[in-house]
Amino acid sequence: MESLFGKTLDQLTKIALDNGLPKFTGRQLTEWLYKKHVTSISDMTNIAKKGRERLEEKYTVGLSQPIKVQTSSDGTKKYLFTHGSKRFIEAAFIPDDDRATLCVSSQVGCKMGCLFCMTGKQGFQSHLTAGEILNQIRSLPERDQLTNVVYMGMGEPLDNPDEVMQSLEILTAGWGYGWSPKRITVSTIGIIPAMKRFLNESDCHLAISLHSPFEEERRKLMPVENVYHLHEVIATVKEWDWTRQRRISFEYIVFGGLNDTPRHINELVRILNGIKCRINLIRFHPIPDTPLHGTNEETLQYFKNRLNEKGVLCTIRASRGQDIYAACGLLSTKELLSHEQKDY
Repeated sequence: MESLFGKTLDQLTKIALDNGLPKFTGRQLTEWLYKKHVTSISDMTNIAKKGRERLEEKYTVGLSQPIKVQTSSDGTKKYLFTHGSKRFIEAAFIPDDDRATLCVSSQVGCKMGCLFCMTGKQGFQSHLTAGEILNQIRSLPERDQLTNVVYMGMGEPLDNPDEVMQSLEILTAGWGYGWSPKRITVSTIGIIPAMKRFLNESDCHLAISLHSPFEEERRKLMPVENVYHLHEVIATVKEWDWTRQRRISFEYIVFGGLNDTPRHINELVRILNGIKCRINLIRFHPIPDTPLHGTNEETLQYFKNRLNEKGVLCTIRASRGQDIYAACGLLSTKELLSHEQKDY
């Protein structure tokens, strides 16, 4: 049956009208789904019994619980969800002093094929619906502790723009969860048409996976460079005003001997000139079957300090959950392979 959870006010109002219920039932449904957290239609007690019975013939609330959780020594938790019978997605809960961030997935697998990404090694399996994206938040035991959500889990969010944008609408709308857009960051490798749509239709923060300021080098790491060139991505970013509350950041995994030289620092400063932004340096922790390796700590610190000295705000992202398959795709790949071996 079709799920109600993950639908917008307009969609729920249409469902109500299509099933002979009053127009205001749409708003009642949003109250039950996104504010009162019901798990069944029968619990929606201000909707007439016959109306509930009519809805139950065609719809379900559509929630699911994680099937596994791994807890790191640093407090990070990795939740595993099923998608269908033999597919899996992950969400990572990251507590940090007065912040608690959830990293959500937007796809099962990924088609982008980035050299450093474990999710990409699974290949693309499926888009997640808005409900399946939001379910990672709704079903979290720590959901009331959350201060931030980042779309940086499995998949490329802007390769699934319709469902991601719908999930953002529900997260930020007054009839939905009512979150400030400033609590939400969406990451992309730079799919320009969807990025423009996101910037036009949302006030959430944007993070761009950069990883090299040189297009030929970036192409070897990220095949998307063959379609959406870095200079076009940067030009698109420069069209927007980043001087107010909305933020733009660039994610930069630092690989030893590849993208960690003074030459890279100078080129980053050049291409990002004029953009009020932050660069997040990320330590690379090896994944199976990749020739890449992380840089040493001395080089990482030098890289950060030189960028800051040159006027580009730069931080090093703390590594979290390394003892629980924290990198995106590791836990779900392990589960996927386990099931394939059992089937074999």
